[in-house]
Amino acid sequence: MKKAYMELEMGDMGDRSRDLEGGLRPPLLGEGDRMGGGRVIMATNSIQDTHNRCMDGKFWCVRDICGMVCAVITWLLISYAEFVVVRVILYPHPSLPYAVINMIIFQLLAGLAVSAHVRTMLTDPGAVPRGNATKENIEKMGFQEGQVIFKCAKCCSIKPERAHHCSVCQRCIRKMDHHCPWVNNCVGEQNQKFFVLFTFYIGLISYHSLFLGFHHLFRCVSGEWRTCTDFSPPATVVFILFLLFEGLLFALFTSIMFGTQVSAIWSDETGIEALKKEEAIRWVRKSRWKSIQAVFGGRFSLAWFSPFTKIRVPSKQHGYMFSV
Repeated sequence: MKKAYMELEMGDMGDRSRDLEGGLRPPLLGEGDRMGGGRVIMATNSIQDTHNRCMDGKFWCVRDICGMVCAVITWLLISYAEFVVVRVILYPHPSLPYAVINMIIFQLLAGLAVSAHVRTMLTDPGAVPRGNATKENIEKMGFQEGQVIFKCAKCCSIKPERAHHCSVCQRCIRKMDHHCPWVNNCVGEQNQKFFVLFTFYIGLISYHSLFLGFHHLFRCVSGEWRTCTDFSPPATVVFILFLLFEGLLFALFTSIMFGTQVSAIWSDETGIEALKKEEAIRWVRKSRWKSIQAVFGGRFSLAWFSPFTKIRVPSKQHGYMFSV
């Protein structure tokens, strides 16, 4: 008797566009797909997947030394900007309203940037459960004859459409855009919003730091050094110049990254899909506005700019979301 399904085992670099003769696309491979003969039903095991998890499974933690170092460097650079802006520039400023207003703006943006960074780092980017591509599970899913199941050979998981395997996270990630060492995590379906907000707020505090740094340096050069700073002139110059260098570097980097991310969301195409030139014929490309809503969550509101909003977890009706 002919099997009701055909299994295709492949690595991340394999061509997912291949069809078997007479085969149909498996309905469970894409989020939101429907099965022609009914809904996929599976029983889950009570065993929790603890891979890349910490704090009793509450947070996503990638144990990568390079990523951890980059994350710490990011916090140190933000802390340095905090010190120079607050202690060197604003604290000795003669105008109290100027100092207070800019202090509030900088602290607000810095707090949002750090919060977005932490949420990006500790949020599951959309990992597919490992080891769920067993024959026993596949036989329970009930496929029509000729359907194809994509299986990741590296983590033995059912590989949904638009998912790619990350060698650092050692997992298949849904809608994986790229792995960013500065957040020590992949940017995927469930944390892309936080990454976009991180680049957005880092860019804002970088431009704000550039404005404050140039303004303070000009005021010190054109006036008296004794009245414009509590530090010695050489120390003040070093502090300000390094702040300007850091602000310029991060302003350019985050602006480019923010523009790239918004463009990818707008066109509903991840960085990997663009790099591999994967065509959208294998999934339903969302409209531009629907794609933005899918990332930021629902209709436009102030919640789009908040790194504290909840993440919408994909429904368990999709077979690949079941662990074993």
